[in-house]
Parts: sequence; structure tokens; C-alpha cells
Amino acid sequence: MTSNSYLRISNLSKKFGEFEALKNISLDVYESEFVCFLGPSGCGKTTLLRAIAGLDIQTTGRIEQAGKDISALPPSERDFGIVFQSYALFPNLTVERNVAFGLENRGMARAKIRERVTELLDVVGLPDQGRKYPAQLSGGQQQRVALARALATSPGLLLLDEPLSALDARVRARLRLEIKQLQQKLKVTTIMVTHDQEEALTMADRIVVMDHGVIRQVGAPRDIYAAPSSAFVADFIGTMNFLAGRVAGDGVVEVRGTPFRCDTADIPPGEEVTLSIRPEDVILCNGDADVVNGLDTVVRYVEFLGPFCRVGLASDVFEDGEVCADLSSNMMRERTIEQDAPLKVRFPENLVRVFPARS
Repeated sequence: MTSNSYLRISNLSKKFGEFEALKNISLDVYESEFVCFLGPSGCGKTTLLRAIAGLDIQTTGRIEQAGKDISALPPSERDFGIVFQSYALFPNLTVERNVAFGLENRGMARAKIRERVTELLDVVGLPDQGRKYPAQLSGGQQQRVALARALATSPGLLLLDEPLSALDARVRARLRLEIKQLQQKLKVTTIMVTHDQEEALTMADRIVVMDHGVIRQVGAPRDIYAAPSSAFVADFIGTMNFLAGRVAGDGVVEVRGTPFRCDTADIPPGEEVTLSIRPEDVILCNGDADVVNGLDTVVRYVEFLGPFCRVGLASDVFEDGEVCADLSSNMMRERTIEQDAPLKVRFPENLVRVFPARS
């Protein structure tokens, strides 16, 4: 990935009647970058993708691609390929003809088309499927054909609109790896819309987290997971425990009378806050009588999830009754952790994050 801005979105808004789907969005997408628009249903991510493609022209704002203002151009005059959730293949055309469709419309010579189609089918792992029709292929194979068709004209920008959501979990996991490897090989600037956080975390160079038509945070997957900018982002990316509290002083948050050491940043004493910690960051204590952020709890449930177990912990400190901790299978064997057993845990102060209550 380079630092050159390939796609620049400036102050973009989109209204449908009185409803404002996008609110003053500004974003740079860099050359050869893989960006995921991530958020819950109705957050505006698909509307933003459609504005970039010219399928739903924005109400206000500007879009530039490779230094060219494309804000008012129709889709046919924009340089992109697109893959939809529904594949959108032509059922009456063979795989070869589906991939060749855009090239035929451009009037490319037949020999060149055959060469390009053969090359692309090989790239997406379908070298022997060209004579088949879409109905004769699996869902994963159809999505590969859709991807090959989108790449046929060598677009500068590849747009993916929830391309894997119609596939089963095993095929989805395999195909997301293949798409990422293909994108890295071709170095095509790519934007993908998804509501699946796992897809975004595994595929994206950067994630754009959206909510109610605004961008909440932009960053690398690891950064967004480890340092969410708000309680919304923390809750949407991964699993998070939340505790309602109040800042008692510099570096101290009080939760139902129990003090927790943590970074309170610039939040003044007396402010209501949300204290958070990820389940995998909760640590078991080894019988220590007095540890920072130590807490006596009772095991309410144990969920076996393969390589780890999710353990529900109850305490009077927890407003909603319990939080959860993710413990390795080895730890479960060593400690013999069972339902209703007492368990002392610790919230490491460097892994506890504090957000304003209204974030």
C-alpha cells in the first residue's frame, strides 16, 4: 500500500426525502488498499458504496478518483468493477460469456477476449468451468465468476457489496482468504461493504466503522480492536464487557462502590463513564489476597468453544449481574473451573478502557 490517495471523498451527504442516510462523510482511500466499510444494518455503508459507483448520486459533496472529479458521472463513465451479494450472473450465458460480457461491450477483439477470459478463470481457480452455466456451479464458484467478471476490464477500483454473505461458513472463510490474496496480487484498490466483523478484521488493511450515516472510526484492524474510539466501536468489534461507573479521581473509576484503577484520560471527577474490558483480557488470580482491580466472583456458566471456554462471572459489582471471561482449554483443565465455583479475577489496569457514558 502506498500513501497516494486514489479515492477522495469530501463532505459527502445523501438524503432520501427527509432521511439523511449519509452525513458529511470525508475519507481517503489509498492506492492498492483494501478498505472495509463495516457497521450494522442501516448505518449507511451500502449507500456510500453506491454513491462511489454512481448508482445513487450523493445530495452534496465531491468524489475524486485518481485525481479526476467523478461526482456527477454516470456509472458507465466511472472506472470500477462491482460484485454484488446476489452474484448477478446472466443465467443464460456460459461462465466464459459472463466473464467476457464487459469486454464484448467495449469491442475488444475476440482473440484478446478469449485470452483474457482464460487468464481470469485460471486466476480465480476455475480453469475448466468455462463451458458451464451458472446454475451448474456451487455458490462459491458463482461468486468467483462474478469476481472474474468484475476484474475483466482491469478496473482501477473494485467494489464488493457483501459478496460472501450468501455462502456457508466454510466456503466464506476459504473465499475471503482467496479474495484477499488475489487483491494483493493484482494490487487493485478495493472497497468492501460488510456487516461481518470477522470478514473485516481478516481482510482489510483499514476498517471504516459506520453508524447512523457517520464514520465513527477509521484504522487498521488491530488498532480498532485494541483501541476503539468509543463504546459503540468497542461493542461492535469483537466481544466486550461494559460496566457503568463514575470517575472518582485521576486514574480511578468507581463501579457500585468498588474502585478500579485505569486510565481516565482527561475525564474529570464526578463524570459518569463506561468502563470496558475484553473477555480474553480478564485474568485469573492465584489466591492473592490483595491485587489491583481484583474481584471475587462466582462462575454462573461455562460455554465450551473449542480452543477456549467462555465463563460467565457473577458479582454484586456488575450492574447486569455478570461479565464473561475467555479462558484457554489448558487453563480450564489446570483450575477445574465449574459452575457455582468461586473465582477471583483481575482486570489489568492497562487493558481497561474508559469511555464517556454517552459515547
